[in-house]
Amino acid sequence: MRRTVVALSALAAVLLGAVPASSASASASADRDTAAAGTASANAGAAANAVADEGKGWEPAPSTPWDVPSGSRCDFPVHGEPIIDKVVRRVLDTNSDGSAKRVAYKGDLVVRITNTDTGAYYDADASGRAIVDHRTDGSQFWSVHGPVLVGFGENGGALTRGLYIIDGVYALDISATGFKTLTMAHATSEDLCARIG
Repeated sequence: MRRTVVALSALAAVLLGAVPASSASASASADRDTAAAGTASANAGAAANAVADEGKGWEPAPSTPWDVPSGSRCDFPVHGEPIIDKVVRRVLDTNSDGSAKRVAYKGDLVVRITNTDTGAYYDADASGRAIVDHRTDGSQFWSVHGPVLVGFGENGGALTRGLYIIDGVYALDISATGFKTLTMAHATSEDLCARIG
């Protein structure tokens, strides 16, 4: 099975919530949600096309192991560690200072999520593909197709506190404070805390 992925240590830390996240307003009008869903679908199509190109410019983007304490994402401490990691990235656009502005990610990624209290674990397929727009204020906009592992803190985004595999076509808007707004065009979410709890 060949799938493509989104993951880079710093980006994974933001998605998993291993970095502090504070809350911001989560309300949006139905019209805005509908427009965002259309944008997510269009951008995910662009992501699929961009990462399908096997040309030059791809470089390894390995993930690192991570830990979150009890109560941060699940009701117990969690350890995550890639057991398959063939993630690569390609910078598509840069800012005037040379920093990455738009980056494509692809490659196989399976992360073992372990409840460190009990030893229960689940091997989560996070082999989605994405285009990530890095904004100058530190926020990010992800256009995703396929499964990605995402963590939400208490009052930290569109889903309740937890670790999730979000799969399908969707957009993830991560504010400069870490608040995550999820707009699903056609996607599902799986609660990994429940799976290993």
